[in-house]
Amino acid sequence: MAGNMKKKTARVEEKREKRPYAVAKYIRISPYKVRTVLDLIRGKSVEEAKAILENSVNGGAAPTKKVLMSAVANAEHNQGMDRADLYVAECYANGGTMLKRMQPVSKGRGHAILKRTSHITVVLDVKKAEGEV
Repeated sequence: MAGNMKKKTARVEEKREKRPYAVAKYIRISPYKVRTVLDLIRGKSVEEAKAILENSVNGGAAPTKKVLMSAVANAEHNQGMDRADLYVAECYANGGTMLKRMQPVSKGRGHAILKRTSHITVVLDVKKAEGEV
């Protein structure tokens, strides 16, 4: 029994994400709105992505910037990486739980309103040098 648990722990450790990342859960903005911002920063360097988010008027830019800076802090503190070498390797927004509300309409009926939440994930990686494969 204990042998299987050790094997399972080893398998989980192998599959664990080695790159620095950060996740913000249950952010009260629709994932559709956040994805437009994430498309702007995907593949960009950290400094360039930060500048894009600071100058964006989209509502999803502020929470995305927080997640980006958290991922950068994780990279510097936990893995000793240099901020200048990092870029946004992956970023995505998944839907979270929905707050269900009712809008009263005629004849005593009610229409459902779904107030959506997002789980925003930003994964960073180190830029490869020109000669590396």
